[in-house]
This record gives sequence, structure tokens and C-alpha cells, in this order.
Amino acid sequence: MATRKVCKHRFGSATASLAAAGAVLLFAAQQRKCESLSAQLRACTSLIERAQRQGALDRQHRLHLDLLYKAMDDPALAAVLDTYEEELGPELRRQYLFANALYINALHSHRVGYISLVELHGHLRVMCQNKFFRGYWEATRPHRASLPDVSQEAQSGRMVDELIRELDDAETEEWWVVGELPVI
Repeated sequence: MATRKVCKHRFGSATASLAAAGAVLLFAAQQRKCESLSAQLRACTSLIERAQRQGALDRQHRLHLDLLYKAMDDPALAAVLDTYEEELGPELRRQYLFANALYINALHSHRVGYISLVELHGHLRVMCQNKFFRGYWEATRPHRASLPDVSQEAQSGRMVDELIRELDDAETEEWWVVGELPVI
């Protein structure tokens, strides 16, 4: 009978050891699953936050354009936005407001990922062909002076300044090939 007790004890210990090992493996598998779910949750949260930021940018852009359109339609409201150093007539002020709307629209399109940096460069190169846009750009130079150098708007402004310099210095009439493409 002593032999039977030893065997039962050995099988009992082995069973307990197998059960403990199984529990450890199950715990490890559950922990990996939890870590995977946590990573998926962080990714989803990041996507939601990006979508919310883009939605906020879109709403702000729409509001900005609505305000510009109101100012273009009403000279009394346009006077509120007249912060230029020189006196502008109502027609030129309206043209500058429209130039601002075009510029901000291109910049916004890049910010939210609708167009690449290279495409933004192309849009800005086209705008720089227009004498009214160039007048607006020069008149608003003091407005850009306080932008942080690392901001997208400051970087875009430097791109416009460089495009204007390159277009003025170009030895070709083929303006659409002027300017170094930005490095992506």
C-alpha cells in the first residue's frame, strides 16, 4: 500500500505542477492579449484625436473664410480688417482680402493633408504670378514678423518670399519651372 500512496502523491504533484504551468501560460497569454488590446485602444484614441483636430481646423478655416467673405461684401466690415501701413481704397482692400482667402485656403489644404508640400509650393508659385497677390504679400509683411519661425505659416511665408525672389531673378519666361521644390 505504501507504493500506491507514493504514486498517488507523485501524480498529484505532477498534476498540480501542470496546472500551475498551465495557469502561468494562460496568464501570459491573457497579458499579451491585454497589451495588444491596449495598443489598439491607443491607436484608435490617436485616430479620434487627429480627426477631432482636423475637424476643429476645418471649422476654424470655414469661420475664417466666412468672415473674409463678409468683409469683402461690406466695406464697413472690411475697414475693421484694414491693418495695412498704407491707405487702401475699397477695391484694393477687397482684392487683398481675397488674396488672403486664397493663401489661407492653400495653407489649410496642406495643414490637413489635402495637398502635399510640393503641391503647396505649386499653388503658391501660381499665386506669386499675380500683381495683386504680390501687393497683398508685401503689405502684410509686418503681420508675419511675429510668427514663430517653426510655425507652418512662417515656413510657408518663407517659401512665398523665396518664390518671389526666384521668379524676379529668373532668366526664363517659363515661370512654372522656377523655384526649388521643397524637400519632403
